[in-house]
Amino acid sequence: MAFKKKLHLYRPLTAPMKIETHRTKEKVRMELTDPQSIERGVRQLLANKISGTMVGTWLLIPEYLRLGAWELLQSWSGLPDEKVEPRLALQLVNESALCVNGIRMKRTLSQKGFELANGLPFIATDPAIHNLLDSHLVADAQRLQVALGKVRQTFGHFSGKIIAIDPHRIKSYTKRQMSRRQKDRASKPEKMAQTFFCLDADTKQPLCFTSASSATTVSQATPQLLTLAAQILKINGSKPLLLADNEHYTVGLFDWVHSESPFDMLVPMPYNPSVVKTVRNLPDEAFTRHWAGYATKKGLYQMSRSNHGPYHQLVQRKGEQHSDYDFKSFLCTSDRDEIEDLSTNYPARWHIEEFFKNDQALGWHRAGTMNLNIRYGQMSMALIAQAACYMMRERIGHPVAQWDAEHLAKDFFRGLEGDIRVKHDTIIVTYYNVPNADLMKKHYENLPKRLSLEGISPRIPWLYDFKLDFRFK
Repeated sequence: MAFKKKLHLYRPLTAPMKIETHRTKEKVRMELTDPQSIERGVRQLLANKISGTMVGTWLLIPEYLRLGAWELLQSWSGLPDEKVEPRLALQLVNESALCVNGIRMKRTLSQKGFELANGLPFIATDPAIHNLLDSHLVADAQRLQVALGKVRQTFGHFSGKIIAIDPHRIKSYTKRQMSRRQKDRASKPEKMAQTFFCLDADTKQPLCFTSASSATTVSQATPQLLTLAAQILKINGSKPLLLADNEHYTVGLFDWVHSESPFDMLVPMPYNPSVVKTVRNLPDEAFTRHWAGYATKKGLYQMSRSNHGPYHQLVQRKGEQHSDYDFKSFLCTSDRDEIEDLSTNYPARWHIEEFFKNDQALGWHRAGTMNLNIRYGQMSMALIAQAACYMMRERIGHPVAQWDAEHLAKDFFRGLEGDIRVKHDTIIVTYYNVPNADLMKKHYENLPKRLSLEGISPRIPWLYDFKLDFRFK
């Protein structure tokens, strides 16, 4: 009976899928796959040697070692090296790097070097992953995000000066009753799964995110998001500037940022008739002209029903002739340099839209479930994958480094031919016809020595302390 359960959880995905007609009352215990069986299976695969097209993911392993990804996954799972749970979590990370988004795609992963990169002799099935994620709380995923963010901070991935925040809404096909939202004014209200992201606008790297049902408002979600970001960033004295869209223009949020957060916030004021009338009635002498066609005015503004303030209204005027004037008003929680914030800093907010476009395929473009434990866990694993891909991109050169996540997954991680074999205590991965081979040799050949010089142990814990090296032919 135990043997059948083990197959149900961990069958190779090349086998035909069986549809379950009912749920068993007893949850399948994941410890049925014992550590000894896993180790024997992994060592046997290494002894047999592997040839396939999934060996591109092995180039992420040096970055996992640099990030301490295994330690992060262990801490999240709460279990030691030899257990299966951290390895299943690592499979989730690598699936994110591959932009895997369906069971049909998962069936093609086995017997090509992918499972071995996770320290497993098999591909875990969806029920196993579901049980793993559902057994961990939202708070566990948030702690993982903060720990990863602090590691990335030490690598200089965040400047911590200009922060962009924005909700990322995904259409949901759930049958649950839930609030409907409009993606824009022209679209009809639909069921949405919401994710709220925080991005370093200078480095274009994500710090953290929160997720919620469509009923959650920006005013409710943003304080939790900024609390996570504040735990990650080293804020010494000067306040980082938050850049947001006019959806964040709420009294409650402005009062919270001003009184309880270590940030300043700059938000466009709504383009309603009263604001437009007030701005257009301002005399020309109220504006300070900076260069041809551009002038600004700064003043105090008290929001209705606000318990704090007044805040600082920044008005920019474009155009030379009175008939051609174009006005835009912003509200900021503190008195700042309006020229720098309006002309240089605020346009950087659009980097978060570029991030959604380029990296959402890692796991932030679809909502398979409304179970927040599962969504938080899966999307937090995608943050680890994104960090490792970012570090790898800095080494592999153009044009590959400029590809978006989906292109990188298709033509690099799933497109490189190679083989995997063991020589003494080192796993050697050989690639054929890899792009930028000379540059790749510079960064990846003699890898154990390179890692040791960086102060990083070259032994891979989830591969039973084997070292890793690369060859390019």
